[in-house]
Amino acid sequence: MTRIVAFPKTGRPDAPQAAGRVGLPAAASLTEVFAGAAGDAAAAGFVLAQLGRAGGPVLWIQDQLSRRETGQPYLPGLRAQGLGAGRLLLLTLTRPADVLVAAEEGLGCAALAGVVAEIWGDPSALCFTATKRLALRAEAQGVPCWLIRHGATADLSAARDRWRIRSLPAARHPDDPRAPGDPCWGLELFRSRDKVPGRWQARHDRAADRIDLAATVPDGTLAADTGPAGQCHAG
Repeated sequence: MTRIVAFPKTGRPDAPQAAGRVGLPAAASLTEVFAGAAGDAAAAGFVLAQLGRAGGPVLWIQDQLSRRETGQPYLPGLRAQGLGAGRLLLLTLTRPADVLVAAEEGLGCAALAGVVAEIWGDPSALCFTATKRLALRAEAQGVPCWLIRHGATADLSAARDRWRIRSLPAARHPDDPRAPGDPCWGLELFRSRDKVPGRWQARHDRAADRIDLAATVPDGTLAADTGPAGQCHAG
């Protein structure tokens, strides 16, 4: 049995049944996203889907290894989602420690709609103290921070939400069955301060400007009755 929930790509969920379960944090803070496999672009796609309609520029910082292995966000392809060359500020730095410093400094700018930091592996600079600094700065300034981890392990972290995200086959294209449709992802919220952890199959409905989530039940039994399923439309 599945439970369908849709939440807007910016802000908090609108429907009561969705609140506290999935989506963006209730307030700006640090969210950690682990790619399901090294080089999997699902994590970046999920974050971009959250930030597309946020308004204001987004600072996107990568360490050199992340850029080499995963590439950069493709700006021409992001214009339809509201993130063109004028809104996405790309920065590549050599050391993970420099990425963390730049992210913390960026979070001090209230004009930004968000800060994204991509880091490869488990560098010593990315310790609990470093994540705590990012979380506190994000909450103090009201600027959300997304930390994308590639080829990393989930060690101690001060992130309010921690996700594992992997790519799934794209949805069927409505006009051309041979072409890919909306992107789909497998999501696992394995740690959260204010939400119930769980697993979902997600579809980024670009036309409706939302992300649709279908909760999965591993053993195939009926899920507990949590009320009628609902959708929260963007806008």
